[in-house]
Amino acid sequence: MAEIYSEIALDHFRNPRNAGTMQHADGAATVENPASGAVVSLQLRIVHERVERAKFQAQGCTATIAAASAITEIVSGLPVAAAAAVTRADVEARLGGLPPTRKHATALARDAVRAAIADFRTRVGV
Repeated sequence: MAEIYSEIALDHFRNPRNAGTMQHADGAATVENPASGAVVSLQLRIVHERVERAKFQAQGCTATIAAASAITEIVSGLPVAAAAAVTRADVEARLGGLPPTRKHATALARDAVRAAIADFRTRVGV
């Protein structure tokens, strides 16, 4: 059975937002899904407890790249606490849904944000 992606998800896959790396990130993390081999690396610039900018690199399926792209848009501009509270459902909603067999990609994107924020907290001693 063919997997059907929303036009929004396909657009994030074909034209990823905020792809690349960031020099001097305030928080960074790389997370992997061992079952699929998908990897998301995320870097955050945080100013006054607010995510000013997010950049990502991802390796994996369409959903992995789309979810990583979408989460950079979601968290940019949010207070750090709100960014850490972003859910899988938030990412899926931003993408207009995902096929049932690809929803794991939202967890990878969410986990990358939480790990990058944890890295930030460690760096600043909070």
